[in-house]
Amino acid sequence: MLAALWGGPAVVPASAQVLRQPIPDKLVVLTFDDAAVSHATVVAPLLKKYGFGGTFFVCEFRPDFADKTKYMSWPQMAQLDQAGFEVANHTLTHRHVNKLTPAQFEAELDSIEQRCATYRIPKPTTFAYPGYDTHPTALPVLEAQSYQFARAGGRRPYDPTTDHPLLIPSFSTAIADKLDIKAVVQQARNGRIVVLTVHGVPDYAHDWVTTPPALFEEYLKYLHDNHYQVIALRDLARYVNVQEARRTIQPKYEQLK
Repeated sequence: MLAALWGGPAVVPASAQVLRQPIPDKLVVLTFDDAAVSHATVVAPLLKKYGFGGTFFVCEFRPDFADKTKYMSWPQMAQLDQAGFEVANHTLTHRHVNKLTPAQFEAELDSIEQRCATYRIPKPTTFAYPGYDTHPTALPVLEAQSYQFARAGGRRPYDPTTDHPLLIPSFSTAIADKLDIKAVVQQARNGRIVVLTVHGVPDYAHDWVTTPPALFEEYLKYLHDNHYQVIALRDLARYVNVQEARRTIQPKYEQLK
């Protein structure tokens, strides 16, 4: 203010440059991993029921991706896109990025992008790290491929002014570790966003990360009844200036697993 009065340049806080608009309280991002068949049969109808957005991070989980009692088909994934949900990249074969060379990682991303193109799904702009494993070599590849946001783990809320947009923390839900949804989503305030990671609802391939449908609907009902705004990961671009965030925020790999 004083600088402006004396004719000098006004100083804009770095956080204001990163944010396109203030982060509202009660902002939640819902994400779903691994292309579980229940994402098409259970999750999408429930999201529609409550008027929520969501991101589906798809892959061809080996060795049994061909078993359509466990995993979605690509036409089902295309239907998610047609219904208005985000279909995004989780690598082709669920390989952890810390075990890949940059060229191998790029090939994994490309394979999902090519399948999306085949089924007229838009090129993904967001990514989820398989197993929550991150590595510094992944960021240049994601940036070169024009990814805006990437989600990891960490069990903490996302602060767009301090967390790099390609290293976004999230909370997991699973029957073996029942999430206290009320305690978690109440952290979506004061500029912080809660990102939730869900696997199958239920998960027929990996029962240790399953979320029972009744419990999942409890989560959605709580969010709905308490007036939370629930969006896809790509929708963070409404709030975050990704280019400025990349330029000003240093990647930090702590508390992301």
